[in-house]
Amino acid sequence: MQGQGTFNLPPAASTIAPAYDSLFYFIYWLSVFFFVVITVATIAFVIKYRRKKGEAFKLTTGFCHNTPLELVWSVIPTLLIFVIFIWGFQMFMRYWVIPGNAMEVRVTAQQWNWNFKYPEGASREILVVPKGRPVKLLMQSVDVLHSLFIPDFRVKMDIVPNRYTSLWFQADQEGEYDLYCTEYCGQKHSRMTTRVSVRSESEYRKWLEENSVTPTGDVLYKRYGCNTCHSLDGGTGNGPTFKNLFGSTEKMSDGTMVEVDDNYLRESILDPKAKIVDGFEPVMPTFKNTLSADELDSLIDFIKTQAE
Repeated sequence: MQGQGTFNLPPAASTIAPAYDSLFYFIYWLSVFFFVVITVATIAFVIKYRRKKGEAFKLTTGFCHNTPLELVWSVIPTLLIFVIFIWGFQMFMRYWVIPGNAMEVRVTAQQWNWNFKYPEGASREILVVPKGRPVKLLMQSVDVLHSLFIPDFRVKMDIVPNRYTSLWFQADQEGEYDLYCTEYCGQKHSRMTTRVSVRSESEYRKWLEENSVTPTGDVLYKRYGCNTCHSLDGGTGNGPTFKNLFGSTEKMSDGTMVEVDDNYLRESILDPKAKIVDGFEPVMPTFKNTLSADELDSLIDFIKTQAE
């Protein structure tokens, strides 16, 4: 059962939403309070110090400042700003740091539709997730800038072409929730909507079994000749082994150190000469116009499983 929303916010349906709402309403009511105080004081001063009918015009007494008053209106707002900053930073870190046990779903944004792909092979236009489990969305765009927004979960992140971005959430209520693109992306931007279906663990597993297909990462590894240079057992070859590659830190030929993440793997497959691992020659061809977006995702997922 979904909770009740408010005039300003929809129902809160994720673990981070209540904390977000608390900060939002703290700032909201703080703004209302100072708006009322300043407005009332302004009206009162206008009435009290207005020039009365028949009263001769005269200049003010010429006060240049009031130290206690200036301290009050400087110190109090400064303290409130620090409270908001610390509170907001704590929330930002909680939102930004993805739990290590989060299940991963790949998101592809394209004018003007969404595609959600699961490691088990399921690929659908709606996002289906289990209740009570952290979910990481690893997102990419194949054309222009998009932005994924789930109001009830209080999560939003831009999706940038030619790189991966990510966000996470944990839904704590079963139900159907709206998902929008909130970055103008062309003529039918307003139609780029879908939904999130939060189900019990058993219902989610049932749905996954019914919609999964056989993963193709291992097939692509052989089909495109990756196995001729990149071993899976730690053996040496013309390229780095895939064993425990993902998540490691590699030294490049220019002396820099690079963490092997999704963006690095994507770049290395599409533009292999951009970064050369120390001790290897730049002999790998580009697969930029060879792999489809789905094949690229499957191959990266396959490499990632070699580190598990």
